[in-house]
Amino acid sequence: MFLELTDNIILKDCFETVGKIIDEIILECDSEGMRLRALDRSHITFVEMDLKGSLFDEYKCEKPEKIVVDSTELTKILKRCNSKDILRLETDDSYLILKFEGDSSRTFKLALIDNEYESAVPPSIEHPVSVPIPTNILEEILKDMELFGETLSFTVDEDYLICNGTSELGDSETKYLHGEHVSEVVRSVFNIAKIKDMLTAKKLSKLVTLKLGNDMPLIMNFNISNGEGKLEFLLAPRLEMDE
Repeated sequence: MFLELTDNIILKDCFETVGKIIDEIILECDSEGMRLRALDRSHITFVEMDLKGSLFDEYKCEKPEKIVVDSTELTKILKRCNSKDILRLETDDSYLILKFEGDSSRTFKLALIDNEYESAVPPSIEHPVSVPIPTNILEEILKDMELFGETLSFTVDEDYLICNGTSELGDSETKYLHGEHVSEVVRSVFNIAKIKDMLTAKKLSKLVTLKLGNDMPLIMNFNISNGEGKLEFLLAPRLEMDE
């Protein structure tokens, strides 16, 4: 496998975000592109990433490959990639090789990990409500909600996405006029820290789509480069009895 990417923020943000959730990056690559599907150890968050070959300036994968590396180590290397560097990735039998071409030429080799486990299968869930929201607005909502606890509730009615944070010390509420057709009112409660981890990918898209239902998992979808890629998370809800 070989790829070259001038807009390196795409891979940097994808892998940094995924690395906050799972311990190992398990990529399945073929001639169409690269995919990742994984469930975190606590079985609370499912991660799905799809990057088409056409997203990259150059992409080659003559035969299907499975690439497994430590997510923390990969993130540390990618943080050394400057914004103006051209990022090149390739593999040999033992390493994922990362090359940064800019004012200087730098090469890093990260050992591949033997992993015989199959990628997780994404659950099939139909959500009754889908609401796009600017990532910067959602980021500010999370900052407001965590003033009064570790969880927030999302309620969607025909006009608003309503976010509430509550504790013994106080509460906060934010209403966002969503402008979508909503056929039913839904409400679910989630862990704020988990959503903040997923929102690390905020540079990938100015909008993030939230898919919700009553006490259903939250889906957060980042559309990358007009559909050339996606990064999507599924987060289990916090039931009221868990509060």
